[in-house]
Amino acid sequence: MDLTRRDLLASMGGFVAAAAYSGHAPLLASPGPARPGGDPLPARGDFAIPSDQTYLNSAFIHPVPVAAANAVRSYLETRTFREPRRRSGDELAAEVKAEFAALINAKPAEISLVQSTSVAENLVVNGLGLPGSKGKVVTDALHFDGSLVLYGELAKRGLGLTIVRPRDWRIELADLERAVDRDTRLVAVSLVSWYNGFQHDLKAVCDLAHAKGAYVYADVVQAAGNTPIDVQRTGVDFCACSTFKWLMGDFGLGFLYVREDLLDRVVHRTQVGYQQADTETHYLPSDPPADTPVTWTLRPDASGHFEVGTYGQGAVNVLGVSIPYLRRLGVERIQAYRQPLLRRLHEEMPRLGWTSITPRETPSPLIAFTLAGAEQRFAERLRTAKVSVSLYGDRMRISPSVFNDERDIERLLEALS
Repeated sequence: MDLTRRDLLASMGGFVAAAAYSGHAPLLASPGPARPGGDPLPARGDFAIPSDQTYLNSAFIHPVPVAAANAVRSYLETRTFREPRRRSGDELAAEVKAEFAALINAKPAEISLVQSTSVAENLVVNGLGLPGSKGKVVTDALHFDGSLVLYGELAKRGLGLTIVRPRDWRIELADLERAVDRDTRLVAVSLVSWYNGFQHDLKAVCDLAHAKGAYVYADVVQAAGNTPIDVQRTGVDFCACSTFKWLMGDFGLGFLYVREDLLDRVVHRTQVGYQQADTETHYLPSDPPADTPVTWTLRPDASGHFEVGTYGQGAVNVLGVSIPYLRRLGVERIQAYRQPLLRRLHEEMPRLGWTSITPRETPSPLIAFTLAGAEQRFAERLRTAKVSVSLYGDRMRISPSVFNDERDIERLLEALS
């Protein structure tokens, strides 16, 4: 069982923080050579998770690789001014955005840094002019609960809203299609649901929305880094994610993708700050003359639309290591690696009395089960066994990553037996 994100931040602790500093892998160890694409998984040696811990909770917070933690340590040395800074934060941020763009087959000019997934979704909604409008949004009940709060509040102010309900824990494409009409401005979904791991066919969603003149926003926070995403093939208009989950980053930084041809034409700036502009000052006699102290040009790319002020440099340094690491491992390999683990859970958990609420064909790394009184019955048992999953009320969510293997699944099953 785990704290909520608010509790975790308030306590400045939690399993992941402990794992990063108390494992057998030394924090200042060399990152070592790049892992060749043919190397086997699991990659447990790349993380500092103690050997007696079983962490099956990466959908909650993903552990940071040791090499990425080292990069932050080095960055903090430059903040003490003990070590000189070897390259600017803006240069590293540009590299990180290019790496993420390559991960989802986007152009770097279509990627901006944002504080979080929720901030990104708000930027899209506001940039489309939806608040206070008479437009319509279609979403589904397996979308992130914070997003449903967003659209519910806008509905109180006159926005049309349809929430498609799941059938057999799936969002049926036919049900979504019936909900989208010519008044629909935006279809908002989670590519992989935070609740049970259901995965949309994003291309099919985009095709049906575009046929009715609507745009598509996809929350990809539970997909980016573990599930192949191709924004060009799917045709998705907007997508976003925080980085502290499967991108193995940290809190306070995420990515927003906006299709290049929609900038200014469809989605507009709703905030303006210095990060968006190329500026020139006119104070000194040696400065170019002008009628105003500052002149500027707003940049036309995504960063010029959505990056307002400073961003977390520590988080950028984590991503400078973690995203290239993911690309070396290969997202397709990561997806294929976990499938036997998921199948084992699908087979064994019902034998222990649990009911699956994740469609069996779903390839995402989130798998969820329900059992009456689950948290009350099993929280202490799992804590004693040092097995970490998400356990809320009657629902358990299990999310294996690149460092997990069959032994971890066995430890979970033994703890529940």
